[in-house]
Amino acid sequence: MAEIASLPIEPPRRFHVDWLLPALFRPRRTFAKIVEQSGDVWLTPILVVMVAAVAHALVTGWLKQIAALSGPMDLPPDFQYWAPDRQNQFMQAQAAASGPVFLYVFPSILSALSVWVGWLIVVGLLHLVFTLLGARGTTRTAMNMVAWAGLPFAMRDFVRIGYMVATRQLVGHPGLSGFASADAGAVSLLLAEFLRLFDVYLIWHILLLVLGVRVAETLPAAKAWGGVLITILIVLLLQALPGFAMAQFSGLNIIRPFFF
Repeated sequence: MAEIASLPIEPPRRFHVDWLLPALFRPRRTFAKIVEQSGDVWLTPILVVMVAAVAHALVTGWLKQIAALSGPMDLPPDFQYWAPDRQNQFMQAQAAASGPVFLYVFPSILSALSVWVGWLIVVGLLHLVFTLLGARGTTRTAMNMVAWAGLPFAMRDFVRIGYMVATRQLVGHPGLSGFASADAGAVSLLLAEFLRLFDVYLIWHILLLVLGVRVAETLPAAKAWGGVLITILIVLLLQALPGFAMAQFSGLNIIRPFFF
């Protein structure tokens, strides 16, 4: 009896670098491959988005350091009347805030964490919303789909990095925040935080999510669009509220906490 040699089974790949550009520019065919996968294929896009976010944080810190070294220090009102020990404490705090830990290390860590936390939040909300709408997709499919649909945010960070390096200036009004009123009212602050999250890359992300849902689930177009928009609006609200609260009570500018 002849022995039949079994063919070796090729293990699934962990990295799919060859899918990066097709996922952005030929998404229908690429997302069809993504949703067909039985394993995890989310690592490649998450790493790309994380690297872009960390690079953006490093370039931002570099420009802030240049501004701190080249310009005069902003002193609080009546600083000259403060006690000497209080003045020394203020100067030490300003020096620490201009150091590499606060300019590079902490922002890089927060940027990396925001990518992972934001991805998991979007996955959880999207899976919950579409389960309520009658979809039967798995959490793994949602994880893969959301990760690859987040690639436009890496493009956004790389574009902003190019702008900042070329002009030596920070991005003044991200998204549509320039259309918000300049007054400090509560509604204006919330609207400004909300509008700063809207840009063409967010629209690109929404389109990829809708496409992925249509490929993965047998749902009507109205349910696909409705589920994605509900998820995104909830996420944007979660992002806008912390920045609104901090701006309302302390007047500080807050970096968006998550969502790629």
